[in-house]
Amino acid sequence: MALDAIQKQLLREVADLHDVPEGAYNIRSDGKSVARATTANIDIVTKTDKPGIDIIIAPGTKKESVHIPVIISEAGLKEMVYNDFIIGEDADVTIIAGCGIHNCGDQEARHDGIHTFHVGKNAKIRYVEKHYADGDGNGERIMNPQTVIFLAEGATMEMESTQIKGVDSTERKTSATMDAGSTLTIREKIMTHGKQIATTDFEVDMNGEDCACNLVSRSVARESSKQVFLSKIRGNNRCTGHSECDAIIMDSASVSAIPEVVANHVEASLIHEAAIGKIAGEQLTKLMTLGLSEQEAEEQIVNGFLK
Repeated sequence: MALDAIQKQLLREVADLHDVPEGAYNIRSDGKSVARATTANIDIVTKTDKPGIDIIIAPGTKKESVHIPVIISEAGLKEMVYNDFIIGEDADVTIIAGCGIHNCGDQEARHDGIHTFHVGKNAKIRYVEKHYADGDGNGERIMNPQTVIFLAEGATMEMESTQIKGVDSTERKTSATMDAGSTLTIREKIMTHGKQIATTDFEVDMNGEDCACNLVSRSVARESSKQVFLSKIRGNNRCTGHSECDAIIMDSASVSAIPEVVANHVEASLIHEAAIGKIAGEQLTKLMTLGLSEQEAEEQIVNGFLK
């Protein structure tokens, strides 16, 4: 796998990769797969009808991981990728994804991706997704990730999604359908600056008895950036659901939080919370008394909030 310094930097940012990873992996660079490995329990197959891959994890697979990062360093490249994950019953695996764009041209560079998860009965998955962009050109850096989740009876999915630098525009959509006894936890962290725009859209159908979901978004909007947080949880059976949006707003930024819960069953217990505000003055004062400048104090608070 021959990558230049920029491509290696992108891999470090989105997947914490400093070398070829252990286990199964597929590394996509500038529109094509450049490296791939499978294991006895995890297969990766190129789709024949559209761009993307199928990741097939055998039932009972334990303590294995899959890395599937995407990097773009070619100015003007636009792509749409479809990845499907079939996780067998009783599996317990970690999937590390993410996308990095380096754009030094004056054309838009864009990655749109749809990841569809079919999580088998009593399987457990941890899904980590990071988005990062940089470049000294005028071309926009755009990412539109879409995640579609189907949780079978007793399945568990924990999703960590992070975007803290460089993405000019993003629409992040996540939808989930949950069967009996399944659990979904999503933790999102976003920071925008300049004129960046970020939209998050969660939609969950809790169909199975005693399923549970917890959606938590933490974000910081700086300068003149704009953020929109949408969440809709439908409780269609006895279940528990929670949606939370916490945002720090700075400078002349704009943040909208629009949570919605719909109970279609008498034993559906649903909660939504939203809080948007500036950094508290006493927090700044306390840190500044310790010798930090106002800017340094702000950075400490922001970093702690998004940690």
